[in-house]
Amino acid sequence: MSATRVFVARLAGCGVFDPAGDRVGKVIDVLVAYRKSGSPKATGIVVEISGRRRVFVPIARVTSIAPGQVITNGLIDFRRFTQRGQEVRVVAEILGRKVNLLDGTGFANIEDISIEQSKNRDWQVTELFLRRPKTSASPFARGTTLFAHWDQVTENHMGDDSQSASQLLATYSDLRPADLASALMDLPDERMVEVAEELDDERLADVLEELPEDEQIEIIQELDDERAAEVLDLMEPDDAADLMSNLPEARTEAILELMDEDEADDIRKLMQYDEFSAGGLMTTEPIICSADATVAEAMALIRRKSISPVLAASVFVTLPPYETTTGRYLGTVHFQRMLRYPPHERLGTLLDTELEPVSATTHISVIHRTFANYNLVALPVVDDENCLIGVVTVDDVLDHLLPEDWRTEDEGGA
Repeated sequence: MSATRVFVARLAGCGVFDPAGDRVGKVIDVLVAYRKSGSPKATGIVVEISGRRRVFVPIARVTSIAPGQVITNGLIDFRRFTQRGQEVRVVAEILGRKVNLLDGTGFANIEDISIEQSKNRDWQVTELFLRRPKTSASPFARGTTLFAHWDQVTENHMGDDSQSASQLLATYSDLRPADLASALMDLPDERMVEVAEELDDERLADVLEELPEDEQIEIIQELDDERAAEVLDLMEPDDAADLMSNLPEARTEAILELMDEDEADDIRKLMQYDEFSAGGLMTTEPIICSADATVAEAMALIRRKSISPVLAASVFVTLPPYETTTGRYLGTVHFQRMLRYPPHERLGTLLDTELEPVSATTHISVIHRTFANYNLVALPVVDDENCLIGVVTVDDVLDHLLPEDWRTEDEGGA
């Protein structure tokens, strides 16, 4: 059933479909344009399509809006979305703004906006969902909420009327790190940094891993050394090393001194390698087991929440010690192979010894060909004594294969 009145914050993340029912992308934001009189008019939606590219779909091409989905007439211009001066993004720019209530009861913050389809099929802003300031000092207290029509409020243009970072983050709360990184990149630089600083350490670490180098540096430079150390501690060592190699040497050392000693040692090792070598690409935290470990024990390690999917695809078997730099590398056991054997089976009987490890100095071009030739997810890296020192994963290879601006470049020459 098609709706004629919807709240914009609930639209964010909804699927966008063509008339045949094929998914085109997902809603990122709704654009409205202010008018000389009356409430703002919705002009269209920002849709994220394949490749994380944002395009504009005029509201006239939206045929219906139903719970969890937006249906279009299928006519979509695939040129990258560019915001025009008279348009305002509801989620990114309006939610969280202060408005004065014309009944004289003070001000409130906009938490959501409804748009409603009129008889002439235009969509315009009608009702606002507002929250008053909290009246208690308790950190758990929240202000009362109310609904108001657009003509019952006036925007507060005195002082700071910008959208709060916490409000914007509440809207983005369900986004995956890669999608949140894309959303941050759409914001002005100062706004991007402000919102990033509001993220908790773990979420910020995940987002920094997904951002391009320039944005990473811009954000980390705004953090004090202690918080920077906490965030970098939570990043994958190879990503943290790449980021820190672009910071001033004095700042790098100050941050390393504040980090966990083992994490700092791993990053120092990685920073010694050339960026375009196996050593520069590898992570130093693969899953490592002994040959006597069982399938059940290896599966327990794979199930840990902190393990990324690419690292969970393989277990690397070595002689002791079982942390990088390990004892002599013996072979790899792939996750799919473990699924075919009983829990008590020893890993030593399941080794893939045909996968040749590479040295830390192996050039990235050789690594690309190796991944392509053998359909690999991860490739072990060993030192001169054949001891495991790290693993290159397919996500790191892809990052280097794609152009630096792959997150923002147009596709198909559009």
